[in-house]
Amino acid sequence: MKLTGIKKIVVFRALQIGDMLCSIPAIRALKQAYPDAQITLVGLPWAKMLIERFPAYFDSLITFPGYPGFPEQPVNRAAFPDFLKLIQQQQFDLALQMQGSGIISNPLVDLFGANNIAGFYTPDNYCPDKDLFIEYPSNIHEVRRHLQLIKKLGLGDVSPDLEFPITEKDKEDFAKAALPVNEKEYVILHPGARGANRQWAPANFAAIGDFCFENGLKVVITGTQDELDIVQSVIQLMKHKPINAAGKTSLGAVAVLIKNAAALVSNCTGVSHIAAALKTKSIVISLDGEPFRWGPLNKQLHKTIDWTVTTNLDLVKEALGGLLLNGLKV
Repeated sequence: MKLTGIKKIVVFRALQIGDMLCSIPAIRALKQAYPDAQITLVGLPWAKMLIERFPAYFDSLITFPGYPGFPEQPVNRAAFPDFLKLIQQQQFDLALQMQGSGIISNPLVDLFGANNIAGFYTPDNYCPDKDLFIEYPSNIHEVRRHLQLIKKLGLGDVSPDLEFPITEKDKEDFAKAALPVNEKEYVILHPGARGANRQWAPANFAAIGDFCFENGLKVVITGTQDELDIVQSVIQLMKHKPINAAGKTSLGAVAVLIKNAAALVSNCTGVSHIAAALKTKSIVISLDGEPFRWGPLNKQLHKTIDWTVTTNLDLVKEALGGLLLNGLKV
């Protein structure tokens, strides 16, 4: 059922960039349904960048101070009372719990004091409003999970397409990086990911990098400052010399780099969702056992390989060769 009188909405999703990009289709639908409503995100501190990149969807950010049971950040207990007071003073018309199954987050979002609360719940755990909550669908893609919630609110079918707007500042940052690359003549390797258990072995990335070189493509390796060690490991294992862009570019410049690439090879992490949003071909290595949840939806442009099921490097090379029109040879 579509609610009426909705002028102020708060969305609780205090997660990392890949998780946030997967929720954009739902937020887009929400904004289309309530074009005059102000949407506030309760998120992690980094999400200020997200608000700036999506001004058509978000109006403001309230920084989440953490909460016991949420692993994304330490809990700032001293800041929590002021955070909750600020939320309650806003008198939101609708609060969306988009933080997960709701076992921990539903009682928390209930404290926001919104007139209406919607989100996910699991049986035998607290559900603030059965009319606006849906049972947490655990075996579907993250994008479609949130679109199911939107349908529960009576907002109809909407596109699952991801977005990552490229700004003029992104283009300027990319130009300043002065990377020696030409459009569609290089493949990006991104070996980093949050958590070592989600990182494909450097030797595998190195083998794919050499494979690209041997088929006439340049290789660019990207990563954050925190990922310099794994980037160096890949470089040292390669026979050919790649372009090392790790720690030298803004996220926006990396997005431009991805947009112009022939393909991206990465773990299942934030850059894989950026590639999906920009419709850049990609090979995504899934090590979390949930390729159905996080792999790109477009199976023609993107190939997700579940490394917990197959560990055949030739299959990765074949998938990459199949994506690229010049037909790389294994």
